[in-house]
Amino acid sequence: MRTTAPGGTGPRQWLGDGLFARVAGPDGARNRARIHGTPGPRWFGPERPVRRVHGDASMFIGGLSALLLQSLHPLAMAAVAAHSGFRGDPWGRLQRTSTFLATTTYGTADHAQRACDQVRAVHERIHGVTADGEPYRASDPHLLGWVHVAEVDSFLRAHQRYGLRPLSADECDGYVADTARVAVALGIPDPPRSRAELTERLAAYRPELRAGAQARDTARYLLLDPPVPLAARLPYGVLAANAVSLLPDWAARELRLPRLPVVDGLCVRPLGRAVTAAIRWAMSPVRRAPVAPPR
Repeated sequence: MRTTAPGGTGPRQWLGDGLFARVAGPDGARNRARIHGTPGPRWFGPERPVRRVHGDASMFIGGLSALLLQSLHPLAMAAVAAHSGFRGDPWGRLQRTSTFLATTTYGTADHAQRACDQVRAVHERIHGVTADGEPYRASDPHLLGWVHVAEVDSFLRAHQRYGLRPLSADECDGYVADTARVAVALGIPDPPRSRAELTERLAAYRPELRAGAQARDTARYLLLDPPVPLAARLPYGVLAANAVSLLPDWAARELRLPRLPVVDGLCVRPLGRAVTAAIRWAMSPVRRAPVAPPR
């Protein structure tokens, strides 16, 4: 999501600054200056759908839902559990992911390519064997493809349900095509480039997916024992409930996550829209504190 540093005064500033610090990390202001202030061509112009999606507060729900969905591939889950450090440093992982998304979405083409090259270098070093004796490599294009389509589908689902300005059908295709530009740079040779292709690719992965012990443990961690302050547990719980609501039905069943359509419609989704609107209000781009670009 966009690394936007809030400004202003009062409760809005307090909430916005706190959210920005959590999402962007201690180097958030410096990274924002580099990403938005460095001159040069970008992969995506201001009119592109990827900018609208990744700059919206719906990404808070989409990101959580993506983690739950991605965990259903046993090889991807094994790599995350063994190498990502998401348990020991969950906020650091969120901040690195947020900075990567902001760099590839809003940064210069040079910075975006460099960010992708750095991720690829990390992936090359990650390999191992699952508890069932199955080898995995984080650089495997097929495995990267699953992580990509699960993420893109979750972000798009969240934006269409909770975003300030949902995309048209053509814009949805444009968003998937935009994300394909980043996917190719990450080593995915043939990512989907339309929403129909995205749906087909997700279905093609379905036979490989199942909720093992690691996936269910991750779901419990994210949903029941999250690394958030006590004061933030209630709004986080709303975001988490909506992340579950956003999952495809089969994925929720695999993870043994109960869902009641009536409760979803009358309670979960309205609360999700309210919390998302509050986050959007607090982190509104018009309130950015001026930060000088790097010299």
